Amino acid sequence: MMKAKLAGLIFLLIVSQVKAQNDSTAPMRATDIPVTLMQDSIPVASFNVMDAPVKKQPVYKLKPIVDVPLTAINTAWTMYAFTKIYSKPTSDPEKVLSLNKDDINWFDRWAVRPYSPHLDKLAYIPFHASMTVPILLLIPKDTRKDFFKLTFLYLEAMSITGLLYTGSTYLVDRYRPYVYSSGTTMEQRINGGGKNSFFAGHPALVATSMFFGAKVLSDYYPDSKFKWLFYTIAAGTTGITAYWRHRGGMHFPSDLLLGVTQGTLTGILVPHFHKHKIIKDPNLSLVPYSNGLNHGLALVYRLK
Repeated sequence: MMKAKLAGLIFLLIVSQVKAQNDSTAPMRATDIPVTLMQDSIPVASFNVMDAPVKKQPVYKLKPIVDVPLTAINTAWTMYAFTKIYSKPTSDPEKVLSLNKDDINWFDRWAVRPYSPHLDKLAYIPFHASMTVPILLLIPKDTRKDFFKLTFLYLEAMSITGLLYTGSTYLVDRYRPYVYSSGTTMEQRINGGGKNSFFAGHPALVATSMFFGAKVLSDYYPDSKFKWLFYTIAAGTTGITAYWRHRGGMHFPSDLLLGVTQGTLTGILVPHFHKHKIIKDPNLSLVPYSNGLNHGLALVYRLK
C-alpha cells in the first residue's frame, strides 16, 4: 500500500514537471504556481487561492452512527438512575449514631461539618447559571450558525457526566460529611440523600458545562486574546460550586476532586474528539506556498 501511494505521488510529480516544461515557452501568469521539491517531502498538488477558493471547513463533525446511540443510552440511564439515587431508603438512626469520623481516611477526615442549608442553596446559583451555556453560544455569529450541532454535543457531554455520576452514586453508598456531625439534625442525617456523597455531582455538571463552553469558543476563535478568560471563568464557576458544596457539608474533598476532574475532562474532550480533520494522514499536510510572485496552498507528503 505504501509503495502504491508513493508511486502515485511520483507519477503526479512527473506529470507536473512535464507540464511545466511544455509551458516553459509561455509567459508566466500571476496565478501559475510551479511544483517544487521540498526537502524530505513530495509536493502532491498545489493551487492558487484566487483560482480555487478554499471552502471553510466546519469546526466539529458529528458521527451520527456513534453519537446518537451513545447520547440516547446515556440519557436514558441517567433519567432512570436519578429516580433511584434520590429515593434511597432512610438510614437506621443507630447506624448513624455509631459512625465515627476517625474511620474516615486522613485526606477527607477534616471535612466533617454540620449541614448548612444556606450554603447548600448558594451552590445552586452557579449550578443553574452554568446550564445556560448553550443559550450563550447563540451570541457569537460563528457558533450561532452551528447552534443545533453544538447543542447536541453539549447534551452528549452532559449525558456522559450524568452516566458516570449517577452510576457511581447508584452503586456506592457513601455518607456525606454532615452525617458524621452531631451538629446536624437527626432528620437530616438519616435522610436517604445523605448516602450520596460519592462523587460530587454538582461540581461535575458545572465543570462539564463551563469547560465545554470554553473549549468551543477557543476552537471557533483560536486567535482570540480572550481564551484565557474563557477558561478562567469556567474554573472559577466550578471552584465556587465545589467550595460551597464542601462548606455545606455535602461532599468530602476526594468526592469534589473526582467530580471536578471528570467534569473538566468530559467538557473539553467531547468537543476535542469531534474536531473536523481535513487531512487524516499525518504525513500529508496543507501548507502556504509563495515564491515572491505567486501565493497559494500546496499539498505536501512528507517521507518517513
